[in-house]
Amino acid sequence: MTVNNLEIMDAAHHRNGVAGMPFKVALVDDPDNDDVKLVIMFEQEGHTAVLSLQRLIDEEDISFGSNSWRGDQYEAVLRDELWSTNDDD
Repeated sequence: MTVNNLEIMDAAHHRNGVAGMPFKVALVDDPDNDDVKLVIMFEQEGHTAVLSLQRLIDEEDISFGSNSWRGDQYEAVLRDELWSTNDDD
């Protein structure tokens, strides 16, 4: 997985309430898997969740194993770009 393969389609910053840990949420085109991923990345490194958006919509699938992706791999490619700005979209 490389930066060239993934395209951030949209991203937003969430402050996660008054005392919560802020996070970024992004829709990422993943052509290697022919899918759009929902990426949720917290400010602290090593805290990234990735789900297939299509599986969420079509199958309402949130299960580990069938709709879980290696957050560490997506984080390695996307962290710098997602956290380069601290917008409040």
